[in-house]
Amino acid sequence: MNLPYKKPLAVQTIIALNVFVFILWKVLGANDNGFMVKNFLVSWDSLKEGRYWTLLGAAFSHYMLLHIFINMFVLKGFGAVIEIVLGMKRFVIFYLVAGIFSSFAHAAVSAYILSQPEVPALGASGAISGVILLFSLMFPKEKILILGIIPAPALIGALIFVGLDVWGLVSQARGTAILPIGHGAHLGGALVGVLYYYFYVKRRASVNL
Repeated sequence: MNLPYKKPLAVQTIIALNVFVFILWKVLGANDNGFMVKNFLVSWDSLKEGRYWTLLGAAFSHYMLLHIFINMFVLKGFGAVIEIVLGMKRFVIFYLVAGIFSSFAHAAVSAYILSQPEVPALGASGAISGVILLFSLMFPKEKILILGIIPAPALIGALIFVGLDVWGLVSQARGTAILPIGHGAHLGGALVGVLYYYFYVKRRASVNL
């Protein structure tokens, strides 16, 4: 893949914002007047209470070091390419939409599929799922490393991740899930990536032919 070198300023800024919110969690904690809980966790209950900004706040929020490290590492790898191709403005709009919709997807899935509207979520994983799906559709044959080890075409890797999230969501609905992973958020973000590709990227390419 030969792309012109440009600094991915949007990706760098998004990473910096995520690190800033992570530091806030460590400084303020979860019990400091509930500021972080009220503003950087999303759930169906929080939306019913009118705290709609948590749809965006939660997408920039991480509490565990491993969680933020993995998410930012993946964002830097895939997001930088997408930003160079789309341009900064389009990438930022896409990323924010993916983040907001993934948060909403988590809340809706928790309320209407898992019957747990109080379950909160945080993390950029949903938005990053959108970035990965968009990358895989734009560069389907590009080699990626699944789990950082197994080489596979990008599209195959993305389909595997989506399949695991579908399986995970079904397990959660059945009450047999082991890990508290926001599969609904991942699938919501992935859907945004697919829709953006087919309704914008592919259509724009056909117009320019």
